[in-house]
Amino acid sequence: MGQESPTPNPQYPKPKFKISISGIGKILIMLGAFGWMIGLSALILFACSSLRHILFQSNAFDLGIFDQAVYLISQGQQPISSFMGYHILGDHAAFVFYPLAVLYKIYPSIYWLFVVQAIALALGALPTWYLARQAGLKAQQAVTMAAVYLLYPLVFNINLFDFHPEVMALPVLLAAIWCARQSRTGWFCVGIIFILMCKAVLSLTVAAMGVWLLVFEKRRLLGVVAVGAGVTWFLISSQVIIPFFSGHEAAAVGRYSYLGNSVLEIAQNLVLKPELLWGKILSLDNLEYLLLLLAPLIWGLSVQGTTPLVGAIPCVALNLIADYQPQKDLVHQYSLPALPFLLLAVISSLALGRGWLQNQRAIILWSLVAFLSLAKFTYFGGKYLESLDTWQATQEAIALVQTQGSVYTTAEISPHLSQRKLITLTNAKSPPVNLNTFNYVLLNVRHPGWLSSQEFATHLVNQLKNLQAFKLTYQRDDVYLFVKKSPL
Repeated sequence: MGQESPTPNPQYPKPKFKISISGIGKILIMLGAFGWMIGLSALILFACSSLRHILFQSNAFDLGIFDQAVYLISQGQQPISSFMGYHILGDHAAFVFYPLAVLYKIYPSIYWLFVVQAIALALGALPTWYLARQAGLKAQQAVTMAAVYLLYPLVFNINLFDFHPEVMALPVLLAAIWCARQSRTGWFCVGIIFILMCKAVLSLTVAAMGVWLLVFEKRRLLGVVAVGAGVTWFLISSQVIIPFFSGHEAAAVGRYSYLGNSVLEIAQNLVLKPELLWGKILSLDNLEYLLLLLAPLIWGLSVQGTTPLVGAIPCVALNLIADYQPQKDLVHQYSLPALPFLLLAVISSLALGRGWLQNQRAIILWSLVAFLSLAKFTYFGGKYLESLDTWQATQEAIALVQTQGSVYTTAEISPHLSQRKLITLTNAKSPPVNLNTFNYVLLNVRHPGWLSSQEFATHLVNQLKNLQAFKLTYQRDDVYLFVKKSPL
């Protein structure tokens, strides 16, 4: 692939590799331990997301949506989400679901999504190590930065929050930055294309990265490529692809309704009516969000190393001005595009001898404290066990759904049955017009789930008992499975 002529950058001196034989041995041992660290992290992440799913804590939004779409693609069918009511490309223009479907062709299992997510998140430590070495940090310092990445609370938390395609873009984004600094133009472009395939909004991050490369890294060609690709894809995805496949504006537009009812109207008001923003930006919620975002890495940030934060501006800005609380925490996926640039800012500071902490043990200790304080591993001891009393009954009822017939069930059970053309979650505010549409109705009255209630679930059970078309085939611990009778 083509290469751009390297531009000298004294800020990132080349590492010195004149070391002794014994030094080589130490590095090999350290790299072996580093590989085990990544592998173990991937295994832990996969185990945690799988256990959460097994405990019926995953959700129709978003795991059920994505599992159904990938499954339908693998079967050669149109990936129309019955949860949303439109084609999966109308959600976030995420074309990456099509190559993901190859895994489902091998064997259709929702656990592929957990495997891919765990590997992608753990693998981000590898380009982090390379970026640290590229900046001139010693090998041990680079390993420390990789550990800092793995201990950043968002990495663990997002792995618990179902599945999201942008996690696959995280290691690629870090690798693309390394390629840009190495003037590997071809691989940089490949990385950009993959990132844009993961989610439409990442186009803004790509464009911002391009500005940073162009202005501060002096990578003019690659900067122009990133800006051009980001802006072009944002316009195509938001104005053509998403409206074509969904029939309306991007779903996230509703989170900025005070600025307008369309992407272009919001963009226009951001420029022409900036006064609309102040009431949203200057809030305690936003202050808390910024503290959460920066606290795990604040020890390594300095004024001299802040230029990489340019790439994080679109992501953080969208979260600050959103009228949607999940965009202001370290639990959901919305802050993920900012993480690579926060790490780069810390690496830049360390390379310049800046930052509050320089001692590697102190850095790891700080990261551990941040992880223990903000990572949601405690959910496994409380929140995720709330429906354990009906776990056995729910498993048995699911096992009785033996065909690809249509299903009406709770949000938490939905991801366990989403590999079919029609599945809908119970919603107290939007009950089904005709229950005869479904072949199976599976309800948990004791734990009715997201958007439902015990009153609504009880009413459905009583209604189904009085319908001649359905037969109650399973009942235990307030879990009910109704199956539509075969016609004579």
